[in-house]
This record gives sequence, C-alpha cells and structure tokens, in this order.
Amino acid sequence: MRRLIAAILSIVFLGATLSVSAATGRVVKVLPHYLDLKGRHALSPSLYDRDAYQAQLRRHPEQCSGLRFDVLWRGRAAGATPLKLRAELRGTAKGNLPSQTTLETEVKIGKSGATSGWTSLTLAGDDYKKFGEVSAWRVSLWNGDQLVAEQKSFLW
Repeated sequence: MRRLIAAILSIVFLGATLSVSAATGRVVKVLPHYLDLKGRHALSPSLYDRDAYQAQLRRHPEQCSGLRFDVLWRGRAAGATPLKLRAELRGTAKGNLPSQTTLETEVKIGKSGATSGWTSLTLAGDDYKKFGEVSAWRVSLWNGDQLVAEQKSFLW
C-alpha cells in the first residue's frame, strides 16, 4: 500500500514539474547605429555605404540626431507574461557620475509562443543631446522580472 501511494505521489510531482515551462530566448545580434538629422542610419542599402556613413557620423557628432539599437532576438514566452527588450546605456562622465538611461519595449510573440525578429530601440532628440556619448551598453530580453538573455558591449 505504501509503495502504491509513493508511486502515485511521485507521478503527480513529476507531472507537475514537467508542465511548468520557462521562458527561453537569445539576443543574437545588436547593431548600434547613429542617426543623421533626417533620422537615417545609411544613405543606401549597401552595407559598405552604411559602414562608411556611420564612420562619418562618428567623426561629425553635430550631424547626429540620435542613436538606434537594432536587435535581432529569438524567444519563447512562458505563460501570459510578454517578453520585453531592454537596452541599458552608460555615457561619458559629466561631473562626478556617468550618465545612464534605459530604453525598453515589448516584443511581439506569435500564437505558438515562439518567435524571433528585429526590434529597434531609439534614443533621439533632446534625450540624446543631454545623454552625450555612449561608452557602454547592455541589451537584455526579459520575461516579467526574469532575465532570459543578454548581450553587452566590451566595456559593460
């Protein structure tokens, strides 16, 4: 009788643990791009032209109106909690402390709960001008308050 009760309890607990699914995901690629005064990051679709234009914008900060992080991510949500993409930025020091800011957006999940895609997070306008030059960044994928994945710059 004890063995039967122990076997039933084992099956119940095993079934309960198998039904719990955790959010999974990955931040595949992060591309930080300066934006010009018209909001463009490139003048043509060519990757060579994009890189050359980004070098020009880095050399001439007066031509920049913002900074956009294009993020390629993959993920699977757990439950009804939507996934969020968060970019944390650290800037050059002004006075005693470096400037910090956080950009955040919800990502769209497919009907099956799994998806991937490109999402953009933008720091532009007066916020960009007040922030100054970015020295380090971290992009992370969150399911509620649970960190699912992250990618960070070398200086983070």
